[in-house]
Amino acid sequence: MADYPAALGELISFFESLPEGERRENLIDLASAAAAHAPKEGEKFDLEDVRHDAECTDTVGVHARLEHGDHVHFAISLGPKVQTLTKAMATILCRGLNGATLAEVLAVPQDFVPRIVGADLVRLRSQTVYYVLGRMKQAAKALQQELN
Repeated sequence: MADYPAALGELISFFESLPEGERRENLIDLASAAAAHAPKEGEKFDLEDVRHDAECTDTVGVHARLEHGDHVHFAISLGPKVQTLTKAMATILCRGLNGATLAEVLAVPQDFVPRIVGADLVRLRSQTVYYVLGRMKQAAKALQQELN
């Protein structure tokens, strides 16, 4: 899993090992933990991009800051109508990408998404499952441009 930051690689391996039913249960559990990855009161970020795009049912905020040079820390704020799968992906991506370098975040291929959520959910919710990753990559690219 050399193409992925270590924490994301571990999450991919974990989900790949699960039968479909357990995979969905774990996604629901992760969705309920999404609030833990919201910005904390008084927390400062280098980039805050909060908006409601057509691809999502409600507002999603991507908050990012650089730490230790070019390592990134993400937080995600989610409106109340955001779907369960989007919440789960936000949690997975915060856990899997926090502490990675900007270059590592930008290099993450999208091929891991079906390995986590399963092919059936990807077909049903194709825009939803890639939405948060795309937003986080946009934030990483903007931060990288600020560094250069």
